[in-house]
Amino acid sequence: MKYTQRVPSPIGELTLVAVGNQLTEIRFDNAGPVKGEAVEEETPVLAQTRQWLEIYFEGRDPGFLPDMAPEGSDFQKSVWKHIAKIPFGSTETYGSIAKKIAEERGIPRMAAQAVGGAVGANPIPVIVPCHRVMGSGGKMTGYGGGIDKKMILLGIEGCFS
Repeated sequence: MKYTQRVPSPIGELTLVAVGNQLTEIRFDNAGPVKGEAVEEETPVLAQTRQWLEIYFEGRDPGFLPDMAPEGSDFQKSVWKHIAKIPFGSTETYGSIAKKIAEERGIPRMAAQAVGGAVGANPIPVIVPCHRVMGSGGKMTGYGGGIDKKMILLGIEGCFS
């Protein structure tokens, strides 16, 4: 069964989506309707996700993660795993993530663009912090929710002086 819950936030209304007791998506207000049949109801994982978001939007590292099951390819999941390790208040570049994945796989190089595609497909933004991924030289680059949302999230984390 798919469950949803809408929550307000400083970056607009977010729709939390869970299948069973695992968070599968966080959708921005401009993402359109949830695919498939869903019941709007708070479940334990959605309550935990809402709590995580409340702590985060207060400018604090929540220190825990809800149980998540993002859907994607093995490559996308490996990129999301790396993104999830970027500490609160820090950023990393697409290129540095590509280099780490190449090293893990024992290959000479990985295209930063491939990493960018996986970052853009992240179904659980904010919690899997794709907003912390920057272009080369720390350049501000695209974000699924819009650059304005990315800047707000980075500001919440104190990434700007």
